[in-house]
Amino acid sequence: RHRHKEKWAATAPRIPSTRLALHHFDTSYSLHLGALWPSVRAGLLCEQKYGALLNNFAAADHVPEELELLNATDFISEALQKVQQWQRGAAVGEAASGCQEGSGEGRTGMQAEMVTQAEMSPPLCTSISSKIKCYTFPRGDITRFRPARPDGLGLLDYYLMDAASLLPVLALDVQPDDFVLDLCAAPGGKTLALLQTGFCGHLAANDVSVSRTKRLYQILQSYVPKEVRDTVTVTSYDGRDWDQVKGGTFHKVLVDVPCTTDRHSAMEEDNNIFHKRRTKERQMLPMLQLQLLMAGILAARPGGAVVYSTCSLSPLQNECVVERALDVAQAQFNISLHPEDLSHFRTLFQDTFSFFSECRLGELVLPHLTANFGPMYFCKLRRV
Repeated sequence: RHRHKEKWAATAPRIPSTRLALHHFDTSYSLHLGALWPSVRAGLLCEQKYGALLNNFAAADHVPEELELLNATDFISEALQKVQQWQRGAAVGEAASGCQEGSGEGRTGMQAEMVTQAEMSPPLCTSISSKIKCYTFPRGDITRFRPARPDGLGLLDYYLMDAASLLPVLALDVQPDDFVLDLCAAPGGKTLALLQTGFCGHLAANDVSVSRTKRLYQILQSYVPKEVRDTVTVTSYDGRDWDQVKGGTFHKVLVDVPCTTDRHSAMEEDNNIFHKRRTKERQMLPMLQLQLLMAGILAARPGGAVVYSTCSLSPLQNECVVERALDVAQAQFNISLHPEDLSHFRTLFQDTFSFFSECRLGELVLPHLTANFGPMYFCKLRRV
């Protein structure tokens, strides 16, 4: 009658959040990605690959040469050079096919491919900012970059980040004097990349978390001179209410939403959204993401563009959120949105990243052992 009774809450082994995350991923992503999932899973569980985003504001002319000696290359300028080669090759192919017409011969497969690429290339060249420079090591090379160093004025020479995080910024295609909103800006890598274009007429960088906003301030302080920092407004509003602050005013809006951060969730116990106590928060993520995307759409002016991005593989947080936003924008606000085709990113950057070819909307970078960037989903909407 007086036997000691075990208290389960105190004695049951706690299942690590990382194991809960992996179980969840195994269940859902094996269905979504099929035969690709085992290699993506291996990538998620191995060390992430980084790129070095050059800081155009620092006096660091020696850095590109230093990185090239280590066999790193700027993946963006490499892609732009590839476009120029396609254009030259297509011109040669056109001339050759003109000569062959008389002899009854058609274009070769390679010439046809070159012409197809070249026909795609005007939007490629114009929509990719050559001012953003990011060095990466080749596929299969797992060399690490040295830590960033300050120049004579104390500005750091580069920022280490997942190179796939630059793709949403490139997709945004900032033009001179654009008013730009980064709705969920902290910790600041994408904000810094937006400033590297040199085109932001004004940049509003917002994040609901005050502690994360402090990190954003630190990055701006470490990388950006005061006269450029003065063109940036940093705020800590709840992004869902942004349209009540400044609706319909921005040319470009980046909505890089909170998500299940799949790589972090699979690897780190600290601040893991798969912790038992955060179940409700995790289940509510798609709703939060939709609300933030809607706020971003309402913040954009007619003719403006919104890029939505996550670092998750989940279609429920990716395409499904975008599709719902398209419906809500039309039904509740009478706003028509045009999803832009970003498939040229796959063509341009296939040497650097591993892409998922079956997204209904937008593009998705998959982790892969030889190119261990991502996951990174991004989709561009034009407000008509």
